[in-house]
Amino acid sequence: MLDGIVQTTEGDEFIYHEMLAHVPLFAHGTARRVLVVGGGDGGMLREVLRHREVERAVQVEVDSAVIDMCREHLPNHSAGAFDDPRVEIVIADGARFVSETRERFDVIISDSTDPVGPGTALFRPEFHAACRRCLSPGGVLVTQNGVAFLQPEVARNSARSFSRTFRDWHFFSAAVPTYAGGVMLFGWATDDPALREVPVETIRERYAPSGIRTRYYNPEVHVASFALPQYVRELVGKD
Repeated sequence: MLDGIVQTTEGDEFIYHEMLAHVPLFAHGTARRVLVVGGGDGGMLREVLRHREVERAVQVEVDSAVIDMCREHLPNHSAGAFDDPRVEIVIADGARFVSETRERFDVIISDSTDPVGPGTALFRPEFHAACRRCLSPGGVLVTQNGVAFLQPEVARNSARSFSRTFRDWHFFSAAVPTYAGGVMLFGWATDDPALREVPVETIRERYAPSGIRTRYYNPEVHVASFALPQYVRELVGKD
């Protein structure tokens, strides 16, 4: 828990981490450089590094204490990911990092807290614009976007920001028991509309030889996750 709010549990973390990592990575297909903003528990980094084509993963976490505590008390989340030679850990403000870095990334994953306190900056239009600047051509940004039924303004504000910044934007979803209230949304923003339309046959061709074993994600779930409930479509202006 952070600030009295549950962030992750050992019981169902695999749903959240698999979906926010594997949907963009399998959609892209050839991502070499990945940026994770937040994600101090290491679960997102663990899933990213399961993709053999990833050559460099940068993790930017605002508080080193989160990483230290999760190394000690939740070691199965990271499963050694922090020590992988492909990884660079940067202790810094994520919003400032993307506004200043000269690096370019194929996939950016914003594994943030909810928009409270330090996490607020990662939901602002300025952050989304800075992410677009440091995406490689054909790159994609995905974001933690809360539970739509209980946090409608989070989804509405993200939709407004994405629509002003990216050529193609949408949301995909998963039901994570810990985050009660219905489906959890993940933001999707890119300048390459084809990434969202990759057919299930292609995802299968990428998934099967990858050797990655998942507990929630699969190619069929990948494609289906972009089908949003009607109340969500109306909420984010997709209907």
